[in-house]
Amino acid sequence: MLALSLLQAGVAGAVRYPLPPPGNDLIGEPQLTLAGDGETLLDIARIHDVGQEEIRLANPDVDRWLPAESDPVIIPSHYILPDARRSGLVLNLPEMRVYHFPSATKGARGVVDTYPASIGRMDWKTPLGETRVVHKQRNPSWHPPESIKEEAAAAGNEIPEVIPAGPDNPLGAYALRLGLPGYLIHGTNKPYGVGMRVTHGCVRLLPEDIEELFGRVATGTPVQILNQPVKTGWQDGVLYVEVHPPLDEDESAQKDLMRFTLERVYLELQKRPAVLDGQALRQAVEQVQGIPVAVSKPGIQGRPIDSPLFR
Repeated sequence: MLALSLLQAGVAGAVRYPLPPPGNDLIGEPQLTLAGDGETLLDIARIHDVGQEEIRLANPDVDRWLPAESDPVIIPSHYILPDARRSGLVLNLPEMRVYHFPSATKGARGVVDTYPASIGRMDWKTPLGETRVVHKQRNPSWHPPESIKEEAAAAGNEIPEVIPAGPDNPLGAYALRLGLPGYLIHGTNKPYGVGMRVTHGCVRLLPEDIEELFGRVATGTPVQILNQPVKTGWQDGVLYVEVHPPLDEDESAQKDLMRFTLERVYLELQKRPAVLDGQALRQAVEQVQGIPVAVSKPGIQGRPIDSPLFR
């Protein structure tokens, strides 16, 4: 059962979270808001810096376009940090979310910023791996590559050789060029598509988020691009899992998401024994809501699980 705090109207934008203390992996907390008159679920997502797919998964019973006024809407603002180095930028593709770990001042507690993102479609995949920010540019012009011009031509459309900076530029007002040739983290002139798998491989952020990130990230910042549909982590001795829809091309997770999840849970229990809550784990995998779910019982130590699945 989620413990939800009620958000007041007008709360908006990205949030900076303190890093959890050693042995803990969660930031934020689940929150609840009420749909306003005429608001769509996508309006609510934009206000609270959540992606389109994230808010849809967290609220499967709420009408995306016509939620009733005062309908309760869960804001999925509770996250397990990805299993990665907590430095620079970390993009988890299935989650469609970027985490930024600024360098901490000596003696100060570290922080993390997080932003919803759009990623590449299955036929234009965002590549996995490690790279860096190699160039920063305000008001970039867009030079569409031949592959995109050919795709447009096949659909009966024509794209100019150069699209200058301005309201019609799909790169928005800010761009971070990566060391992977042709790939950027950039803004957009279509903000309501953020949080979906719709790009030609680049990483697209909300205009207000890329403006903030642009000012916080230096050239040379490391970037880790991950594929973690299931994240696991601990909070005050309790094990949590956070399940997202696997990428279409991720055959191992697509084929048997329960087994895929159990394998990751088992690795955690090898490090820190606990007693699993099987019902909670099964519910997390079956519902796939992208929200951290406690799957062990607090204050109870156990032994690593013994299952035929791992023999």
